Amino acid sequence: MAALAWLLIPLFAVVGAAIWGSWAQRDKTTGDVAELAGYARFRDAMERSHAGIDGAVREMTPQMTPELAPAAPTSAVRSSHVSG
Repeated sequence: MAALAWLLIPLFAVVGAAIWGSWAQRDKTTGDVAELAGYARFRDAMERSHAGIDGAVREMTPQMTPELAPAAPTSAVRSSHVSG
């Protein structure tokens, strides 16, 4: 009877290895296809939102008028070159 118990241990190990091997070799492409489709939808949505933002930014950006333009510096730039 003890010999039978020692023979059952490798038998259970083989059955467990077979179950794990079949699980590890399962078809994983279904999840990849769904993720890639989701990424494509995300990319399309981002392209649409950026197109809408570009138009909105142009509408909101004030046009540069002389009143809004930055003032020119009043001091002259001095040259470090010494003429002789």
